Amino acid sequence: MAHEQHQELIRALHDCAAECNHCFDACLQEDDLKMLAQCIRLDRECADMCAFLEHAITHNSPFVSELAAVCATICEACAEECEKHADHHEHCRRCAEACRRCAEACRNAA
Repeated sequence: MAHEQHQELIRALHDCAAECNHCFDACLQEDDLKMLAQCIRLDRECADMCAFLEHAITHNSPFVSELAAVCATICEACAEECEKHADHHEHCRRCAEACRRCAEACRNAA
């Protein structure tokens, strides 16, 4: 099965989506939401794309390579935004790390 050859990517996608969802929720609890608006937006976008790609892999989609390339771009954007807040928010630091790992796994699959 196709998803068996992508186990590392599936794990990275799952971990990234989980960290993005956690960061999204934690950012909503912070005082300065306006400062974190782009972080929150990209957390949602990244989590959704990672979940979509994970499903596409398990459904044996013929577009995994193309979707993985897009996912890598989104993960990088989310990582860059989260890194802007990583000195003040642990959830952003952890999210950025997960996004970087996922982007690398996606590039390897693209």
